[in-house]
Amino acid sequence: MEDALSARELYDRLRRGESLTVLDVRNRDEYETWHIDAPRVVQTPYAEFMSAKVKNELPDFADSLDLEEPVVAVCPRGEASEQVAAMLRETGTDAGNLADGMDGWARVYVAREIRAESDEALIQYERPSSGCLSYLVVSGDEATVIDPLQAFADRYVEDAQKSGAELKYAIDTHVHADHISGLREVADATDAEAVLPAGARTRGLAFEAKFVENGDELAVGKTTLTAVHAPGHTSEMTLFRVGKTLFSADTLFLDGIGRPDLEAGSEGETELADDLYETLHERVLTLPDGTLVAPGHIHAETPRGKDESFTARLAAVRESVPLLSLDREAFVARIADDLPPRPANYEDIVAINLGEKSVEEETAFELELGPNNCAVQ
Repeated sequence: MEDALSARELYDRLRRGESLTVLDVRNRDEYETWHIDAPRVVQTPYAEFMSAKVKNELPDFADSLDLEEPVVAVCPRGEASEQVAAMLRETGTDAGNLADGMDGWARVYVAREIRAESDEALIQYERPSSGCLSYLVVSGDEATVIDPLQAFADRYVEDAQKSGAELKYAIDTHVHADHISGLREVADATDAEAVLPAGARTRGLAFEAKFVENGDELAVGKTTLTAVHAPGHTSEMTLFRVGKTLFSADTLFLDGIGRPDLEAGSEGETELADDLYETLHERVLTLPDGTLVAPGHIHAETPRGKDESFTARLAAVRESVPLLSLDREAFVARIADDLPPRPANYEDIVAINLGEKSVEEETAFELELGPNNCAVQ
């Protein structure tokens, strides 16, 4: 293995299923909060390597870790892990360093085309570090981006231009709690109009936007995006249909559903869980089985489609999400009893996305680091 590899190179190796060990040398609390999901991950603090080196016990210590080669050492920014990788190479271990560390991992952004049965070009963007998905819809000389991330706002503009299109709309399906929205950045950089569900006004949106309600249509080139109000994850959540594709946002994932407590907390989660049940059974599951579901999030074990995108037909999703088979009472109770930890800094992130609070770009990037934790499985 090379002495150093980029985060994108690591992503590609993991995607190809190459056998390797990710050696995370951060402290245990940092690791448990957020780490790279890989088939083989070993967490051993940097301090233990330094201690072994000082005691001249490094070879025995390295052997005790039972590392499967090659090894990729990881730390916050690639500095401590560079030293660990060098120490391991001294013991004869095939080891390299993840350049830029977890900071670099958070900047990996992968685009792939969705092979849908439509005249539109659909591009899915994956952020592996958080599982966030965004989308670009291109029709003729116009395009729209759905759920853009601030950290990658320039990508959507560039990719639309490469497709010979100009961005007409930048859409947020809801007020996000797990990442900083790029809605305003995209709109400011182009002639695109910022679009949000009408319910965002009730939640205190503090900037100008075009609001859509259930059934409203947005014309993009020769195609149309139809808004589907889908309360549950949040009260204003709105999905969008384009031909036979449903951008299901944080309502329905390929292997789970969206949690209902990030807007109203534990006091309001039961009411929103009930709304989510109704949304799923009256507005989503009633769509044709051949509808292509394009979700807003994934996790490490989410399956890919034949085109390598994270999409699946509604009939398949129905079978892969056991929660969908529960009756209303059991559904609501199950969700309330099994919610994961809330996303880090979610209250600050919501305030920023509403326009109530402003932060510098680097601060915004740091606020959203970590897993999204938006799903219930």
